[in-house]
Amino acid sequence: MSSSPLMVIAAGGTGGHMFPAQALAEAMLREGWRVKLSTDPRGARYTSGFPHVVEIEQVNSSTFARSGILAKLMVPFRILGGTLSATLKMMRDKPDVVVGFGGYPTIPAMGAAWLLRKPRMIHEQNGVLGRVNQLFAKRVHKVACGTWPTTLPNGVDGVHVGNPVRAMVLERHGAGYIAPGDYPMSILIMGGSQGATILSEMVPAAIATLPDAMKRNIRVHHQARAEDGDRVAQFYAEAGIPADVQPFFRDVPTLMSEAQLVISRAGASSVADISVIGRPSILIPYAAATADHQSANARGLTEAGAAILIPESQLTPDSLRVQIETILSNPDGANQMAVAALGQSVPDATERLKTMVIDLVQDTTKKD
Repeated sequence: MSSSPLMVIAAGGTGGHMFPAQALAEAMLREGWRVKLSTDPRGARYTSGFPHVVEIEQVNSSTFARSGILAKLMVPFRILGGTLSATLKMMRDKPDVVVGFGGYPTIPAMGAAWLLRKPRMIHEQNGVLGRVNQLFAKRVHKVACGTWPTTLPNGVDGVHVGNPVRAMVLERHGAGYIAPGDYPMSILIMGGSQGATILSEMVPAAIATLPDAMKRNIRVHHQARAEDGDRVAQFYAEAGIPADVQPFFRDVPTLMSEAQLVISRAGASSVADISVIGRPSILIPYAAATADHQSANARGLTEAGAAILIPESQLTPDSLRVQIETILSNPDGANQMAVAALGQSVPDATERLKTMVIDLVQDTTKKD
């Protein structure tokens, strides 16, 4: 048995949960820790970027959303089974700390940590606690917050650490920005894992109606759902706009650093990446997000003048075209937006979170 301390990370099946979990894993490995990741099959899709020494365990969990009646009835039993299994594993592995990043797949590991009274904490990426983090906020020792301020339950104190970004994003921190002009310009469009279809409908139509003198310089990288990809690519082709349309870009940091403009949902990880790299953006919060948390995520960039926010209810090809044209026709303004975005970044968020984890373990050890 290794003498190195062990951290169990529990993270749900979206990039918003998995990317900061990956950043913490990378940092703790550098400190000589062992790391295990507890997630579900959806989350496993995001693990290709994790260091290969991270042990990945897929757990039984479920969500009450997007299920039939019978499936909903089975959810508590799947979660209970997953929690019992996680408890047995923790009794064997004896982790020194358990850190949850939200999403239903975190319930088994966090539930087991609570049952076994292990040192435990959560990190909330958004400005409003997700359902699962809401459940555990009063059952953990510490709550780390990525967006500030974060709405927390009465009696719960949060610590603002920022949203950790992966090492490949941090390498692009403050990468030089080339302001828009009469030369090739890149627009990066990111729809997130949910609610991307409306962007696939609105963004190409907006770009296609830009003035010809501007449009001839545009190059597009558009993340679209697989079922929308062919249609989106065909639209760009017919409009004469060079476009790379993919369901998932492996090297978003490079594409973002090369972009003159980012059009994106306001997921916490996307907002963190945009601010750390420092790029002008148009943010379109996902209207169906719990408690409208994406609007809360966007607040820092928009109030700093780094981003333009368009509510989904007001999103049309014309409203979007006006904002794209405003940014790309104003090099000085675009440059100021890039600088303002960088000013909102928390590039040491991973270090802050790592310190919280280590301090929690040390404090718990002293009390024992």
